[in-house]
Amino acid sequence: MADEMVELAQRFINSYNVPGIPKVEVNGKTSWTVMYALTRALQHELGITALSDSFGPTTLSTLQSRFGPQIDDLTRHGNVYRIVQSGLYCKGYDGGGSDGTYNSRVAGSVAELKANMGVAGAYPGSGLQPKVFKALLTMDPYVRVGNGTEQVRTIQQWLNGRYVKRREFFICPCDGHFSRDVQKALVFAIQYEIGMSDDVANGRFGPGTQDGIRTQAILGIGSSDSTKQFVHLFQAAMRFNGWDVAFDGRYSGALVDRVTEFQRFAQLLPSNGSADFRTWASLLVSTGDPTRPGTACDGITEITPARALALKAAGYTTVGRYLTNASVPNPKNKKIQPGEIATIVAGGLSLFPIYQTNGGDPEYFNPQQGAKDALAALEAARGHGFRPGTVIYFSVDYDAVDEEVTSRVIPHFRALNERMVHYGSEYRIGVYAPRNICSRLDRVGLTTSSFVSDMSTGYSGNLGFPLPRDWAFDQIATIWVGDGDGRIEIDKNVASGRDRGQTQFTPRGTDGALDVSFDRAQQGALFTDLINYIENNGHDDWYRDREALECANKVLDMDALITGLARSFRMRKSLIQAVVFWEYQADFTDDGVDVLVAGYFHWKETYEAWEQNPVGEPPAPPPVWREDSSTGVAQIFGKTAILARNHCVGAGVIPGTPLNLDDWHVRRDVWKRLRDDDDYNVGAVPLIHIHSAHEAGVTTDRLRYSDADNVAVLTKYNGAGEYGRRARDLYNIFEKYNAALRG
Repeated sequence: MADEMVELAQRFINSYNVPGIPKVEVNGKTSWTVMYALTRALQHELGITALSDSFGPTTLSTLQSRFGPQIDDLTRHGNVYRIVQSGLYCKGYDGGGSDGTYNSRVAGSVAELKANMGVAGAYPGSGLQPKVFKALLTMDPYVRVGNGTEQVRTIQQWLNGRYVKRREFFICPCDGHFSRDVQKALVFAIQYEIGMSDDVANGRFGPGTQDGIRTQAILGIGSSDSTKQFVHLFQAAMRFNGWDVAFDGRYSGALVDRVTEFQRFAQLLPSNGSADFRTWASLLVSTGDPTRPGTACDGITEITPARALALKAAGYTTVGRYLTNASVPNPKNKKIQPGEIATIVAGGLSLFPIYQTNGGDPEYFNPQQGAKDALAALEAARGHGFRPGTVIYFSVDYDAVDEEVTSRVIPHFRALNERMVHYGSEYRIGVYAPRNICSRLDRVGLTTSSFVSDMSTGYSGNLGFPLPRDWAFDQIATIWVGDGDGRIEIDKNVASGRDRGQTQFTPRGTDGALDVSFDRAQQGALFTDLINYIENNGHDDWYRDREALECANKVLDMDALITGLARSFRMRKSLIQAVVFWEYQADFTDDGVDVLVAGYFHWKETYEAWEQNPVGEPPAPPPVWREDSSTGVAQIFGKTAILARNHCVGAGVIPGTPLNLDDWHVRRDVWKRLRDDDDYNVGAVPLIHIHSAHEAGVTTDRLRYSDADNVAVLTKYNGAGEYGRRARDLYNIFEKYNAALRG
């Protein structure tokens, strides 16, 4: 929403005609662009000629030397005042107009701002100190935002108030959220309590900080703060990582219990509730203590018998290996090699699969690629013999910022999930990624477990984010194991026990008998054959609601899905294409019936609502209604889809539990998806064919149906006598091209 006072600030910025101060859009919306422009305006007013977006040491020192310890009503610099007023408006405070004065409203807002930051005690009064000015010209919030917590915000304010006068400590956000800047502020605080000088403290968890914790900050029950604040800082670290503890400076029995829970969650030994070095490290840096033991590993090198022996001797029980090689020029040969799985199992190790083709490129992540990855990973996992239920870890091997997670990674994984569901949900979906990506995918239900790339400690997606709740493997160090023929470089992983890997394998066919994608160069010939069949065989029941050409295009537009379905369920794609082509032309014809079904379900919904709150007369049913109809691109009844799915669940074709056909809510949800979601609709076709084959007594391998088998299965799809033979004719037309392509 536009703010007219922010517009005033933007117009003030645009009043400068100074090289290096860009014009900004006057839209009433605060942004980094606006804050950077205000920073440049301040630098100009200070006489700095090399203008930049950074409010760095030069700006800070020049501000101090020019105006002293604070900006206030004695400063008497109109444009500096206007920059202050503009910054206040952009932060959501009253800027007191844009009159270039430090009036009482400005003074009141500055005092309020400092209170929100937690620095009112360190900087009393209504003056604007240089560090507060620096914080004013950022997008950092100082009030609780969204689902931020007051518990975290209290600690943020405490950090600011206690350490703001240290030279390298700058005011951190007070929004109730753990973040990169808050993490850095916490490490600075620890360094100050250890006794580091301003020339040494740097906000990084380096050797000096680690040694200081080992010698000064090992805590246990009964520890409390006096001159040093280590218990407060440890409690802060626990809260920042999502563990609800008191912030009182006392190491109580309740804190011991919560720390023990955290240690067990993070697989820290011993799990005794004390604040030892490994616990501090796991709270402060994504790798934790990288020297701690791991029982899982992953790598790009083939596991030979000698290497398997070396890994087992070093305490490893589970290894992660790649399903395929990367889709890049001259890729490393890092995929599982022939015979390697047998070697791994014989060596007493289990195996988990990783899928990565080009997961380090942001452009790679999009819905189309996610759909492709589903089939490629499915077939690779089947080929290696991974059994149903195995988690495949799909790689996001770059530091995606939060906006990219929203715009790229989540749509990619949503398409991956949807396509895996269409293919029968044979494998579960995991992710290999930094912490933020893992947690966000878990929160929206797109992954079942996480393989966390915690070695990248500086990634924005790791720094300031807790260990994901669904973590299975935590990658913490690259090391060498073994010697001689058994020597191998691995990434050491801590295992949570969520995924113990696989030890039993049943390779399944991905041979040349399976169908492949259609060659669009042949679509003209295919269209001619289809149109000739329709026109030359006297099909009076071709409704002409859609021309044959449009129906053929629909089939080819869905070729990637149809090919994947055929390969996944090991059937001829012509079986799916034939009914989609035939039924799509009838889709318009059934619109009127669909309206009757929609009216019926609407009445059921309103009647149910009335039953929960029976005010007035109950809603009357519509005068004409239907409980079900053939709907969507492949004209499928809701009941038909439910029965087919339930049969396939019972037969072990797909996982899951049967749907309750007697529950109208279930029938409604399935029918609506069939009507509104083309992929869901077509994804039901192979399940219907499998159910139809069972009903018709067809037991032949689906890839080797006879002509009679095809007629029997296709007849069941519609139930009409001639339908099976006509659909068989269409099958043969599609099969002419499909057979040639797979041949």
